[in-house]
Amino acid sequence: MFYHLLFPMSDEFTFLNVFQYITFRSAGSAITALIISFFIAPFLIKQLRKSQIVEQTNNRGPISHKSKDGTPTMGGIIIIISMTISTLLWSDLNNIFIWTLIFISLALALLGFIDDYLKIKKKNSQGLNSKFKFLGQLLVGVLTILILINFSDHEYLDKLYFPFFKNLIVDLGMFFIPFVLFVIIGASNAVNLTDGLDGLATVPVMLVALSFTLICYLVGNAIFSDYLYIQFIPGVGEISVFCGSIVGSCLGFLWYNAPPAKIFMGDTGSLSLGGSLAAVAVIAKHEIVLAIIGGLFVLETVSVIIQVISFKLTGKRVFMMAPIHHHFEKKGWPESTIVIRFWIIAIIFCL
Repeated sequence: MFYHLLFPMSDEFTFLNVFQYITFRSAGSAITALIISFFIAPFLIKQLRKSQIVEQTNNRGPISHKSKDGTPTMGGIIIIISMTISTLLWSDLNNIFIWTLIFISLALALLGFIDDYLKIKKKNSQGLNSKFKFLGQLLVGVLTILILINFSDHEYLDKLYFPFFKNLIVDLGMFFIPFVLFVIIGASNAVNLTDGLDGLATVPVMLVALSFTLICYLVGNAIFSDYLYIQFIPGVGEISVFCGSIVGSCLGFLWYNAPPAKIFMGDTGSLSLGGSLAAVAVIAKHEIVLAIIGGLFVLETVSVIIQVISFKLTGKRVFMMAPIHHHFEKKGWPESTIVIRFWIIAIIFCL
């Protein structure tokens, strides 16, 4: 909105030229999202507690989690509101990629909200039936693909680019549809699995978004992409503004989500953030890089897969509890130690 309102006035007021720069608007988006999240979080926490929208472990997970009962959940609402408003304020609204990302973030947030609501209503940890949740993610993924196919001039959409190799490109053809669905649904669930301790998922999401802020800027810049031997895709640079809003909103949310958390993200936030980052990677053609940068989310997901397969085949568990962060809890590690060490692992993957 600022771009459309203020940049046209730059002929008269030259200082408004800054609104043409993606770097300036990405920083502005992050700061705005941070301020909005700080502003709305205290009110929302109070209202959620008043409405009894609170965590109910029901003896699920480590015994130490019992102390978390009564903590407000659905905190992803804070993130979604702040990042959406900030993106609309600072981005070029003629860019179809921005609207695609807003759609997927809001759609998956709605799915997560339904899941969180049912958990509260049923007073258990089941929430939305896993089949319906998967179908919901599948529908959102399909609609996202259709938007990109029909409304974007994206000749690179069905290509898979490999990092570290200048010319290793695979044409996926129609296989790109199930591939993109796998990336979106997989990332959405991976962040959801990681969101099990205070602040554990928030910082890695912020780090991945920060990394993609830079990546999208480079991919969308003809000079830098040519110099770095990465594919130049027109319009992708604008996604940096969206990524900046994720960084700012997560940073503001972390203030209240840091141990001991005053509010939990819930599926409202985790499903949306995971799917949004996946969509960013798909549009920027850095899907494999997402698996590297988001390596912590991959580890958490793989630990669950290993645990399930091992138990079904042998009747034995590899980990004391999955996802793997619960394994270390069972071993007696303090929660803050696990969270900070996992943050360090996330930083290493991003580097």
